[in-house]
Amino acid sequence: MSLPAGGSTAMQRVYIITGLSGSGKTTVIQAFEDAAFYCVDNMPLELLPKFLDLPLKESPDIKGLAFVADMRSNDFISQYPTGICSIEALGITPEIIFLEAAVDTLLNRYSQTRRQHPVSDGKSLLESIKIEKQMMAPIKQTAQHVIDTTRMNVHELKSKVLTLINDGDTAISLTKINVLSFGFKYGIPNDADLVVDMRFLANPYFIPELKNQDGESRAVRDFVLSNPETQVFLDKYIGLLDYLIPLYKRENKAYLTFAVGCTGGRHRSVAVARRIYEHLNQKGLNPGLIHRDIDRDVKET
Repeated sequence: MSLPAGGSTAMQRVYIITGLSGSGKTTVIQAFEDAAFYCVDNMPLELLPKFLDLPLKESPDIKGLAFVADMRSNDFISQYPTGICSIEALGITPEIIFLEAAVDTLLNRYSQTRRQHPVSDGKSLLESIKIEKQMMAPIKQTAQHVIDTTRMNVHELKSKVLTLINDGDTAISLTKINVLSFGFKYGIPNDADLVVDMRFLANPYFIPELKNQDGESRAVRDFVLSNPETQVFLDKYIGLLDYLIPLYKRENKAYLTFAVGCTGGRHRSVAVARRIYEHLNQKGLNPGLIHRDIDRDVKET
């Protein structure tokens, strides 16, 4: 990611993510990236003040800055106090997040990844973990946030970090929701999470005055949505979505696509997808609406 030019970091939040090797720092930096932070992994602390002194532009697209700094840098421990003081001299008070986990958990994670421990130096993995834990103890004392990831999976850890970033507001979610209409004869969308079939409804295609219109037209929408079967379906299906969406968001699903299909993707699916979109938009979920095949029948005839 290239740096934006101009401006200052004075109003931006700065996080330093550190802690024990294997404790989940990669997962945490990914959560910050998802939250629109500018992120750098394995940042040497001696370079961090110079980086922060760059004329970074304050952009609404960048929520803040997050850096991973740890024992992968040989002089991390010795440079830490000086590095933090240098950052504070710039008028920036970084928030330190320290990650840790039980020794048995770290052993298990390293056995799965088969990566070298950064302080191995010919020692056994168990010895390396214990040495690092001892060396990092003073760093842990400086942290505003200490997170024990022993019993966390990646989804729980990301959720914890997002809650931290958003000052404890668990209602904020980064899930991007899309409602997508499509035609079954052109294939089911590969990115669909839930697929629902509208081919049980009366088809406007067989109504001469509606055949050449699409589901975004008033006439077709009225025809489809006034059908009592459509109304019963929407009541039940929208209720299902209202139940499921918070559960998907709890799992920090980045993208959530609800696909609505009919034969050609021009009439029934379009009208129903629009109605679902309107409901989700009214709930403040800011969904996207995509009509994949709305003109496909026309273009291919």
